[in-house]
Amino acid sequence: MISADSLDSTIIKTFRNSGYRATPQRIAISRYILRNHEHPSAQKTYQEVKKTHPTVSLATIYTTIKILKKTGLICELNLPQSQTRYDPNTEPHAHLVCLQCGSVTDWMDPIMQKLVKNVSSKANFTVIGSSFDLEGICALCGRRAKDALKSASPPAESISAE
Repeated sequence: MISADSLDSTIIKTFRNSGYRATPQRIAISRYILRNHEHPSAQKTYQEVKKTHPTVSLATIYTTIKILKKTGLICELNLPQSQTRYDPNTEPHAHLVCLQCGSVTDWMDPIMQKLVKNVSSKANFTVIGSSFDLEGICALCGRRAKDALKSASPPAESISAE
């Protein structure tokens, strides 16, 4: 994992090289999103950053997100039944989207990299981004559903021979 100093240095350089001020609030917002692999929404980012920077505004959150997207540090995810979420993983990968709880998990597979290279070369197409979402039910929600069915079903009746 990247160190806090190294991450902050990357954030500051990215902002300054792009003509933006690297304010403490922008650094905190960037740090939260870039270290969070749960694909936070702007609202979740706001709630978390507000704990350490109480004067941060939602407008600052959105402006910072816009800069992070523009500089290629994050990707925007427009998921069904969900707020827009943000992903610090910009490498080709799939998202496993649970339709029950809304969790989003990255799925890394070398085939994704190969697919992008293959499309780029065979179609003479420059890929600058990708999104591959697989929708379903996560393991935790699947277990909860099974447990709920078990507890809801009546106990088997004893049949006694008379």
